[in-house]
Amino acid sequence: MASKFRLFTKRFFIVSNILLALVFLLSCLAPYLNPQQWWFISFLGLGFPFLLLGVIVFMCWWLFVKKKYALISAVALLLGLKSISVFFAFHRNNSFRAEKAPHTFRIATWNVARFIEMKRNNNKGSQTRLRMMEQIQEQNADILCMQEFFTSLAPDWYANLSYISKHFNYPYYCFSHDDDGDKHFFGNVIFSRYPIIDSGIIRYPRPALPESLVHADIKVNDDTIRVYTTHLQSLQLQPSDYEKIDRIKEGDDGIVSNSKTIFSKLRTGISYRKLQVDVIEQVLGDSPLPMIFCGDLNDVPNSYTYFTVRGNMQDAFLKKGFGVGRTFTALSPTLRIDYIFAEKNFRIDQFHRIVKNYSDHYMLVSDIELTK
Repeated sequence: MASKFRLFTKRFFIVSNILLALVFLLSCLAPYLNPQQWWFISFLGLGFPFLLLGVIVFMCWWLFVKKKYALISAVALLLGLKSISVFFAFHRNNSFRAEKAPHTFRIATWNVARFIEMKRNNNKGSQTRLRMMEQIQEQNADILCMQEFFTSLAPDWYANLSYISKHFNYPYYCFSHDDDGDKHFFGNVIFSRYPIIDSGIIRYPRPALPESLVHADIKVNDDTIRVYTTHLQSLQLQPSDYEKIDRIKEGDDGIVSNSKTIFSKLRTGISYRKLQVDVIEQVLGDSPLPMIFCGDLNDVPNSYTYFTVRGNMQDAFLKKGFGVGRTFTALSPTLRIDYIFAEKNFRIDQFHRIVKNYSDHYMLVSDIELTK
């Protein structure tokens, strides 16, 4: 009887390991498949970190129990190496130097979530906005890209565009904005201390949100570079959706009904980002200048979005960072959805992720040099 139980247990773990390894490998296919047609694989791509952890745990367990079965996980990890390489950065996490090295310029990107508070007052939101402004000043970036940016011409609301330009010495900027008809403006912005000699804005097609891809051609010393920034389709999760996610995690009643709403928004976000990403791929391919891309892609590294937008560019976090590099503060500790990409003719000198919970995103900062 005991031997039958051991045999059953052994077979159960072998089968479980094989199934997990197969699902893990399916998630590794997410970057290469059209997410509108293969949306379920894209869902698996979101779960890549947890699938990876499960495969590693199985491998370690077999090494102590029956070494030959560790090959199941080892083979899966080997086949998924490319997805692993963009998920985890393996560089030693050196301290970020406040002083820039000669010949480098500092670029920062941040989804500022409309600076939390839009109307002038002295409440908690305005206190947070003030700390965000202090953080911007402290980083002393030469080029500053921001998404979900808000500014207003109404006297009782914050004029963030003119404030940042005047107080932090950014005489040049390019702002893509939507006018809500009441002197309030929302969009993506590029600030620069170097002259902007040209700029452009491309609107993404509907039914995606009214977002845009912004670029600025910036004269850096004797060279001209092109900097892009954007914010891609989000999941549009409301407070009620986060409550549903918490109920799903806790295993409360209504898991199926709660999951339907979340999965529907996931599928919509994945589908609309595909439309936006195809626009970005074509535009970046036509760039005549050395190129840097900053922004909130609202998608993880193991995704069609990341692989398509990044292309052959360098990922500043992978070049100089360590760990998972989370940039979004909600839902999961594995969500890296904000990026700084640079073409091969740039050298990434250093990178910094500022982990302060002001916005729901963390600011990213990198010192970069254009090599000859």
